[in-house]
Amino acid sequence: MTTFLGSLWWLLVSLGILVTFHEFGHFWVARRMGVKVIRFSVGFGRALWSRTGKDGTEYQIAVLPLGGYVQMLDERETEVSPADRPLAFNNKPLWQRFLVVLAGPMANLLLCFVLLWVMFMIGLPDRKPILGQTHGLAAEAGFHAGDTLISVAGQATPTWTQAITPLVLAAMDHRSVPVVVLTADGETVEHLLPLERLPAEFNQDNPLAAIGMQPQGSTDLPPVVGSVKPQTGADGILQPGDRIQSVAGTAINHYSDISPAIQASTQAGKPVSVRIQRNGVTSDVSVTPTRSSDDGPSRWVLGISYPQPEQASRRYGPIDAIGAAFAQTAQSGRDIFGILFRLVNGKASLKNISGVVGIAQAANESAALGVAWYLNLLATLSLSLCIMNLLPIPVLDGGHLLYYLIELVSGRPVSERLLMAGQYAGLALLAGLMGLAFYNDIFRLVS
Repeated sequence: MTTFLGSLWWLLVSLGILVTFHEFGHFWVARRMGVKVIRFSVGFGRALWSRTGKDGTEYQIAVLPLGGYVQMLDERETEVSPADRPLAFNNKPLWQRFLVVLAGPMANLLLCFVLLWVMFMIGLPDRKPILGQTHGLAAEAGFHAGDTLISVAGQATPTWTQAITPLVLAAMDHRSVPVVVLTADGETVEHLLPLERLPAEFNQDNPLAAIGMQPQGSTDLPPVVGSVKPQTGADGILQPGDRIQSVAGTAINHYSDISPAIQASTQAGKPVSVRIQRNGVTSDVSVTPTRSSDDGPSRWVLGISYPQPEQASRRYGPIDAIGAAFAQTAQSGRDIFGILFRLVNGKASLKNISGVVGIAQAANESAALGVAWYLNLLATLSLSLCIMNLLPIPVLDGGHLLYYLIELVSGRPVSERLLMAGQYAGLALLAGLMGLAFYNDIFRLVS
C-alpha cells in the first residue's frame, strides 16, 4: 500500500471511529432524555448507506466522512406535530438539553481513557531517553552523550516520548528548565537548561535540534556487537556483547568508527586484525571482511550489527493499566490546554496547527509502528476532539453550552438574532482555522 493510500485509509478509519463515538454520545443521552432522533449520520452529504431502525431513527453513512451529526426533532428546524412536541429537543428542560450537548465531548473523553487502557495492557514500545551527541545550549549546560534523562521540570521521563513534551513547552516559553540526568558513570546530576536563550523564532517543528539534543543513535553507540550475521567473516569468530577496541591498529571509540576503519585497512580476501574485549578479557582475532551492498553502495563489512537502542516499554496488567490510563489522560489534557494557551498568547507558532492532511500522515505512521502506537494517537485525537468541542465557539458544542449557561443566568433563551450572529461568527472562525491548517499541511508536504 502506497503512503498516499495508507494515509487516506487510516484517516477514514480514525475519523470514522472518533466521529461515531462523539455522535453516539449525543444520540444515547438524547434517547435517555426522551428526545426523538430523526437521523444518526457518520459523514455529510448524500447517503452511501442508510437504514431505518425499529426506533424510527435513520442510520446512515454519508459520502463526506469528515464529520457527522445527530438530527433531533426540533421546532426551530422543522414543523412538529402537536403529538410530538414533548419529544422535541427545544422543548426539553435546560438541564436535559445541556446534558445532551455535553454528551458528545464526554464520549470522546471516555474513548480516550478506554483506548489508553487497552494500549497500556498491550504495551507501548518506546526508547529510553538516552542522549546522543549534544551541541549548542544542551552542551553548554553540561549535557553529554550517554546521559539518561530522569526528569524534566519535575516530571518523570522514563521514555523519550515523555521527555519531549515538557522540553517543547519550556522551549516555547523561553524559560529555563531543570533537568535531572543519570550520567554514563552512574552519577545523578541536575542541569539547568537555559531555554530563554533560544532564538525568538526557533524552528518549533524540531525543537530538540534547536536545544541541541538528540536521541542516541548508531553514531553515539559504544562499539559493542549486537548480532552476527550468518555466513559472513564474523560468523563463528565474534559474538554478541564483544566490545571492539581496534581494527587493524585503529582505535575504535564508537560503533560508527568501525566501518571507516574497515574500508581503510581491508584488501580483497585478506583478514584484518580486530582487538576485542569479551567477558573482561582482551584478545586479538582475525576476521576476513566480505563485500555487501545491503545498505547502499558496495562496501567491506565484518558481518555485525549494532545493538538496538535500549527499550522502555510501558506495559501494565488490567488493574494497573486503569491508573496509568487515568494519569495519561490527565497529563495529555494538561499538555493540550498548554499548547492552546500558548497559541493564543503567541508563544506557540501558528505553524503548529495541523488539519486532516497532518492527521492522515500521523495515523499512517503510527499504524506502521504497531497497534499500541495507533491506539495512542487515536486516544490523543479523541481527547483533542473533546477539548476543541468544549471551546466556547458558536457552532461547536461549547458554544451551545455557553448559550445554555447564559439562559440559566438570565432566565430566558438567547435571542434568535444573537444565535444567528454567533453561528456566522463561529463558521467564519472555523473556516479560517481550517484554511490555516490546510495551508500548514501543504507547506510541510512541499518543503
